[in-house]
Amino acid sequence: MIGFTRTTLNNGMRVMVHRDDSTPMAVICMLFDAGSRDEDPERTGLAHLFEHLMFGGSVNIPSYDREVQKAGGENNAFTNNDVTGYYINLPSANLETGFWLESDRMLGLRLTQKRLDIQKNVVIEEYKQRYLNQPYGDIWLLLRPLAYKTHPYRWPAIGSDISHIEKISLEEAENFFNQHYCPSNAILSIAGNVDEDRSFKLVEKWFGSVEKRGNSSRDLPAEPPQDEARQMKVIRDVPYDEIIMAFHMCSRNSPAYYASDLISDLLAGGRSSRLYRRFVMDKRLFSNINAYITGDADPGLFIIRARLIKGIEMKRAYDEILGEINLLVNRPPGKHELTRVKNKLEATRQYSHTEILNKACDLAYYELLGDAGDLNSEIMKYRSISPQEIQETAKSIFNITNSSVIFYYSRPKKPES
Repeated sequence: MIGFTRTTLNNGMRVMVHRDDSTPMAVICMLFDAGSRDEDPERTGLAHLFEHLMFGGSVNIPSYDREVQKAGGENNAFTNNDVTGYYINLPSANLETGFWLESDRMLGLRLTQKRLDIQKNVVIEEYKQRYLNQPYGDIWLLLRPLAYKTHPYRWPAIGSDISHIEKISLEEAENFFNQHYCPSNAILSIAGNVDEDRSFKLVEKWFGSVEKRGNSSRDLPAEPPQDEARQMKVIRDVPYDEIIMAFHMCSRNSPAYYASDLISDLLAGGRSSRLYRRFVMDKRLFSNINAYITGDADPGLFIIRARLIKGIEMKRAYDEILGEINLLVNRPPGKHELTRVKNKLEATRQYSHTEILNKACDLAYYELLGDAGDLNSEIMKYRSISPQEIQETAKSIFNITNSSVIFYYSRPKKPES
């Protein structure tokens, strides 16, 4: 159980505090309800680019990182399709320094053409290194537009094309900031060796005067149901063939999410899972196989990825995976198997919350989903899932017409002359 107290400032910013006296540290997590799904389809990558711009200094603080380091802290950030998050881990005695830094860049981020051009180059280089020049790096650039035809999830957070990043103007960056980086679109979560009353007073001191601005409402196009199988074959300079399968599934707030999550663990949650035992250990078809869900705020994807051992035909790999997931469609798992998976999931989640960083970020994210209190009741939702619910959810997901598959081939080597 993660205890917390919360309040909402007059400008709309939601604030939560979790006290943990076992550590001398504190974490400040600032979560903005803005991700790549909020971008113009012709300017994809802006949300991630803006994450970089946030570290370029504010009107009053030229170097954000230097001030964090002077306070004995460290910081980082992340952007995905739904949200952008920033966090500082620092001694709790320096908590106010963190509030000062976060409030100042929310109040007056310094955006200049020079800073924008510098960060564009940084992001473009990251794009090339991680997605274009790395083995298997372009998989999400291929898979998302194959699986999605309407919804903004059809491009990854890095953007769908480098040219989009190159074309982003200073005015567009400023508009994105004013629209999305506003108090009513932000959730501030504090965890660590902190006093709740003092924390709320400091938050009011540093954030209460930040004016309301922007409009965080969104009206995104819903992805229509997929009614035909989609497949793509690519050949790349990689050492091994790989198969990537995606099935549309429910959103993060759907009751079916919990069964879907358990299915991913049943299939490929470690060495004792079905797909790993059958195809890596017994049949030796793959060197590795994994199954996971994207967990998106809007309806997401159930992913299965497998790397083939040399000499295994792609069609056989595809048929074998379909055969195994159909076993779950046709027959519910045994109670013992399902209980084992539930226990492992619960243990993993409990262990993750020994870190105040994870507690702070999870509280913020669950509040964004609807209610931070759901973080404490979610394990009971997993425990209540029956074998029959697993089977019914598997039936709804693993329909061949609901699949998008990439056959990712290794380029044959030319014989030496």
